[in-house]
Amino acid sequence: MFIGSTQAAQLMGISVRRIRQLLSGGRIKGAFKVGRSWIIPLVEGMPQVSEGTRGPKASWRRKKPSPVTIIHVNQQTIRQNQKQEKPAPVISVKRGQSNTYGHEVEIHGPCRVVYRRDNPKPCGARVWIETLFGVKVISDISHTES
Repeated sequence: MFIGSTQAAQLMGISVRRIRQLLSGGRIKGAFKVGRSWIIPLVEGMPQVSEGTRGPKASWRRKKPSPVTIIHVNQQTIRQNQKQEKPAPVISVKRGQSNTYGHEVEIHGPCRVVYRRDNPKPCGARVWIETLFGVKVISDISHTES
């Protein structure tokens, strides 16, 4: 998976300026520039930073891990919406103990789609999307209807 410099700074718990210093010094392994943006590969969820020649040994620590956001579509609600005049939200966004429902979701960063045929979620979902980044849930569908 690849991320940008801002997302790398969030993952490593350092400033964006420090990430840019590391990038310009060639210390982040596998990073390359596309136009004005840096593309940084992740290895085991973190950018690989080579050691510097001076100063104390770096101790990059990920910030306290935030709970993974899990997004899935409820098929039963889709079936029920065919019989109803006003459709209920079918997308479920779970982060920690909270659960939010909506008609649209915007994911602000990298994510992955997971399929577990033999190990579904407690709600019964076998396919879902996971992300560590922010998610915007849109529950009003009036602007999407023609």
